[in-house]
Amino acid sequence: MPLETDSAPAPKARAAAENAGPTGTAGGTRAQARARAARNRRITVYTARVLLLVGLLGLWEWLARSAVIDPFNFSMPSKIWDQIVRWATDGTPQGSLWEQIWYTLYEALVGWIIGVVAGVILGIALGRVRFLSDVLGPYIKVLNALPRIVLAPIFLIWFGLGPASKIASAVVLVFFPVFFNAFQGAREVDRNLVANARILGASNRQVTFQVVIPSATSWIFTSLHVSFGFALIGAIVGEYIGATKGLGLLVSASQGTFNAAGVYAAMVILAVVALLAEGVLSFLERSLFRWKPADSGDGR
Repeated sequence: MPLETDSAPAPKARAAAENAGPTGTAGGTRAQARARAARNRRITVYTARVLLLVGLLGLWEWLARSAVIDPFNFSMPSKIWDQIVRWATDGTPQGSLWEQIWYTLYEALVGWIIGVVAGVILGIALGRVRFLSDVLGPYIKVLNALPRIVLAPIFLIWFGLGPASKIASAVVLVFFPVFFNAFQGAREVDRNLVANARILGASNRQVTFQVVIPSATSWIFTSLHVSFGFALIGAIVGEYIGATKGLGLLVSASQGTFNAAGVYAAMVILAVVALLAEGVLSFLERSLFRWKPADSGDGR
């Protein structure tokens, strides 16, 4: 009897599975079609990007070789590549190319970290405490209105030719975009969430760390994508004005010898470093925000 009782539902289960089969298959087919369309679109986008880059480089090379543009002033992709290879194999006048890259990356990274930490802390603090916002707000607006690049010579006077002056330049460029995003993120927190937390007995500290900061994280990460580029700019400008090492010094030295290929080569290296940093930040953002809906990829 137990065997008959256990096996009795089997025909019904099979019938239900057969009845659900067409619907399940149709749903699976649609999901596979969407995945295939998204994959094909990614391939198309990457292919178009590569073709666009190859086309622009090819046009640049042809214009320079045909003397339509002056190859002395504008150089050409083949000479830029030769310059990068020569720096990588034989070194630069200031030492190993990898040493110059690391020196600039170190200055930018340290300045970026300091600027991000300071911007997040002050942004959240002023976003939460209206008294601080009222007192410090006008001063921050005035400082933000200053052309911060012109502070690089002042930092050079204060801190000398070492990395400290470049780190300071990176900090002032990174701080403000991070600060304003953190400030706005703290102000845009859903008031119902804050009210519910207070009803449940949360203190101001708990509301800040468990409600406000998590809600402002997406705002903060948005600023991180552009702020690292600003950190690189601050380091490069500081090195260009005065330094003993770094990619900015390579740009300055190449300009001083009218080596256009060297200037472009340093710019290419900087672009590669910035793209790698952007990739790392995008990976971290995807890892931290798995709950966010994925981009549909339909271009809308």
